[in-house]
Amino acid sequence: MSPTHIKAGAARTGRTARLRKLSVAGIATAGAAAAALTLVPSPAHAAEAAAPSAAVTKAAAEKNYPDSLDGWIRESLDIMKAKGIPGTYEGLHRNIMRESSGNPNAQNGWDVNAQNGTPSKGLLQVIQPTFDTYHVEGTANELTDPVANITAAANYAADRYGSIDNVDSAY
Repeated sequence: MSPTHIKAGAARTGRTARLRKLSVAGIATAGAAAAALTLVPSPAHAAEAAAPSAAVTKAAAEKNYPDSLDGWIRESLDIMKAKGIPGTYEGLHRNIMRESSGNPNAQNGWDVNAQNGTPSKGLLQVIQPTFDTYHVEGTANELTDPVANITAAANYAADRYGSIDNVDSAY
């Protein structure tokens, strides 16, 4: 190899090393920024978002929702909208069908939660401690109530994943 090729190769190697250092530094900076942006609010923050609202309860009470999966989802969406909890009909329906096939009395008796004495229940298979933490005022305080179950689960998913729409498996 000629000295010119060696110099060119050394320059390329030096340039490559500098680019690698810049890339690693850039990735580390981007990773730190992403981690800072994805910090999850505490359950206390979720509860603040779910503060009681007479207007929400009144608005939901004035509407007639069918006593069916469609009606429960629509009522939950109205409450979620008023409380600032993100989610769509499609996201709720998709997760409900995966978790319970639309059965508000579904109960998981075999997973780790059930083995520990706290079975997942309802349309979105919520455990009692999660329901208690993420319950939304204006809904029944009963885990298997369809609207309360959907709304609490959506509140939890918003706190943990940004939205129920971002949940594509057991959560």
